[in-house]
Amino acid sequence: MTRKWKVLIADDESIIREGIRSSISWEDLHLEVVGEAEDGEEALELAVEKQAQILLVDLSMPIMNGLTLISHLRELLPKCKIIIITGHDEFSYAYEAIKLEVDDYILKPVNPGMLTEVLAKVVQKLEETTVNAELLQMASKQIDKNFTLLRERFCLEWIKGELGAEEIVEQLSFLRMPAEAPDYVGVVRWPEQSKGKAFFSEKDRQLLLFAIENIMEEHLQSFTFVHFRDKVGLIVVLIWGKPREVVFKQIEADVAAFLKIEIVASYQPNEAGDVPTLYAEARACVTRETRLSPFVRRTKEIIADRYEDQNLSLEGIANELNVSAVYLSRIFKQEVGASFISMLTTARMKEAIRLLNETELAIHEIAEKSGYESQHYFSTAFKKITGLPPNQYRKHVL
Repeated sequence: MTRKWKVLIADDESIIREGIRSSISWEDLHLEVVGEAEDGEEALELAVEKQAQILLVDLSMPIMNGLTLISHLRELLPKCKIIIITGHDEFSYAYEAIKLEVDDYILKPVNPGMLTEVLAKVVQKLEETTVNAELLQMASKQIDKNFTLLRERFCLEWIKGELGAEEIVEQLSFLRMPAEAPDYVGVVRWPEQSKGKAFFSEKDRQLLLFAIENIMEEHLQSFTFVHFRDKVGLIVVLIWGKPREVVFKQIEADVAAFLKIEIVASYQPNEAGDVPTLYAEARACVTRETRLSPFVRRTKEIIADRYEDQNLSLEGIANELNVSAVYLSRIFKQEVGASFISMLTTARMKEAIRLLNETELAIHEIAEKSGYESQHYFSTAFKKITGLPPNQYRKHVL
């Protein structure tokens, strides 16, 4: 269907309006005259009401002159094409109209052939502008439709280190993502034989992965984040903001409670590292975790969950797991590369540092919440790890 463009004729002389209307083959130009006005005020009202796309306007009109009309129209109908009608003695006046970005002008008396030529050029401009706008709109719709896919593709290239700094900045802006690097890069893996379950079908596996992602979204909804799958099917998440450790633990707990499977996850904090490096570290970490024996993995979980328990010990955990403390100590060191007490101390110090940074708790309270029986023992251990006593560390950081 051929598009028709709406034309409004504004001139205070009815003979000129009639002459223009009758002398042009509007149909051939795909034009339709939707109204006439004899003064500027009426022309403005009609143009807005009819949503005119072309205005033929005389500069000398009563009530509101042509220049004022054009000025208002530029605000109310910025895309309207304007052709001014002017006499030779008004040409300096017409020059002012050119500053208002009129599209063309024609001198009185109006020559039908010249006006037809001017109108044809304006129609061509409208056609080109509209086609380009439609193409942009279609492209925008396609981008919106595939926005998630575009983000994932960008993130996959980002974690592989295939993008330059400038390209990363441009893509982050285009994909409406934060301009800076994420605060955490996480990798989540689901060992398919978790808790002794048999391998699932591909359909079931995909459903479980979607369910894991939904649980992650629920717990991370107060942060800006993007999650996607890497080339081997691991869930990767980029997080802007700093969730507390308990948030990550709750994700794992809910997956275990609702989906009856265990996930292995690593969230690497961005401490002046780049995204590809953080991804590689997180992926290596979950790969190591997946290879851990059930006893060692459970021991690590107990440390993460109960490090504040002052009575937590290797012997106590060994009793819970019905294995000897000697055996558990040996396989823990073999698989983790660190002793049980070293990992327990690391967990306690990590919590102590967080409390020193984020709270105003007294040192003896922090010692207690970090799993130490006395402030003295805590301070000694803290200085050995960080090089500063807790109170000096707090002052130094602040």
